[in-house]
Amino acid sequence: LVQACVRRRWLVIGITLLLFVLAIAGMGKVQKQFFPNSTRLELNVELRLPEGASLHAIDAEARRLEDWLDHDKAEFDQHEHYIAYLGAGSPRYYLGLDQQLPASNVSQFVIVTRDVKAREALRGRLIKLFENDASGVRGNITRIENGPPVGYPVQFRVSGEDIPTLQRIAGEVATAMRASPELSNVNVDWSELSKAVEIEIDQDKARLLGVSSQDLAALLNMSLNGYTVTSYREGQKTIDVVLRGDRQERARLSAPDLAVPTRSGKSVPLNQIARLNYSFESGLVWRRDRQPTITVRGNLYGTTQPATIVAALQPQIDRIVAELPAGYRIVTGGSVEESAKGSGSVMAGIPIFILVVVTVLMIQLQSVSRVIMVLLTAPLGIIGIALFLLIFRQPFGFMALLGTIALFGMIMRNSVILVDQIEQDMAAGKPRCAAIIESTVRRFRPIVLTAAAAVLAMVPLSRNDFFGPMAVAIMGGLIVATALTLLFLPALYAAWYKVRPDSA
Repeated sequence: LVQACVRRRWLVIGITLLLFVLAIAGMGKVQKQFFPNSTRLELNVELRLPEGASLHAIDAEARRLEDWLDHDKAEFDQHEHYIAYLGAGSPRYYLGLDQQLPASNVSQFVIVTRDVKAREALRGRLIKLFENDASGVRGNITRIENGPPVGYPVQFRVSGEDIPTLQRIAGEVATAMRASPELSNVNVDWSELSKAVEIEIDQDKARLLGVSSQDLAALLNMSLNGYTVTSYREGQKTIDVVLRGDRQERARLSAPDLAVPTRSGKSVPLNQIARLNYSFESGLVWRRDRQPTITVRGNLYGTTQPATIVAALQPQIDRIVAELPAGYRIVTGGSVEESAKGSGSVMAGIPIFILVVVTVLMIQLQSVSRVIMVLLTAPLGIIGIALFLLIFRQPFGFMALLGTIALFGMIMRNSVILVDQIEQDMAAGKPRCAAIIESTVRRFRPIVLTAAAAVLAMVPLSRNDFFGPMAVAIMGGLIVATALTLLFLPALYAAWYKVRPDSA
């Protein structure tokens, strides 16, 4: 077989190049992934009501979910326990946790399941629960993330100065995202209006009574929010003593008993010197680079990767970008952005990696032409990587990228072994063609055995959620590249040095 490859060297080289081109095209069909799924057993469930909702309202939704979890445990018994946080997200019990900031309309549950299978089953039931929920609460069910926290996997950030224009553009992006059948729970991180009360002071009456706007603001602040008058120490804790109005006074500013003290020592009801106007205002404004920025985001509950969805949405997003006013922009966020950052940090070290590899090869082979020949065999692993990732339906992500870089070293090691043996045989007096064929046959066993040992070592990892893509990439790349190295490298060597087939 090796002799036939040496005789038909250009056909072998052409077929190998064709396979490489097909592999590059096949990599475009492989789904891209940021980080693989975590194997931790926690599920995070974020409950969020419209902006401005009270703690009492979110408490009612949290109790409703608690009742559902209790019934689910009695029926399926797939989770061990859960803990609920009101008015904020959970503490950072895991480094990669996407923490939620304190807000009166937020609650978060941390549910500990019994195993990964139970986690996925409970996750599916929770997704159906909130898809069919009509109470107005938005539920976001997430696993623990590997790598930097992302939150919603698919995100587009819309930035600009004018908030109404910003909300209109964000609405167009959200409409494009909702058209995708793969996306669920498409929402924006802010744009809802909160109820507000404006106090219009009758300045003539206020001056007659000796009440200034500053006095009235201080009184209302103390009545509604409270004023710390002293502190009480209990053991190692310091507890503030807060003076504020009673519940009735805080709930109804127009109540007759909300009295405003005057300079004469008497008090008058608030409604005698001021009028309450009810309105709506932006309850929350997120800024990025000091510009108001709305993030349109969505969940992926299927097996499709975020990069695939973003690529499918890009033509529609590009049409919206083409019609943007001056000063407005749309930027892709989420796991696609974080994946680019992670890949960029790896690629930043590639020049040093190449420099070290070339230096070591020059020391070993002591020939520029032989070093180039060995380097040309390294990309052959992409053929096997594309083939196996497509067969096993594994995505190409950060871990697979690391496996690919390691695979290049394994392939070049095999090539160095083969080229060095050819040079040794020629130094012993054998003709070049015979040296190529016999060296390949002689080194077939050690090359195949070392490759087989590496492939078999990857088999247990191939079923792991975290290391699975990396293991599949190494297995596929090494199997195909080892076979091609034993056939392609002799043909390339013969073509490179113009070896005559009959020189043996």
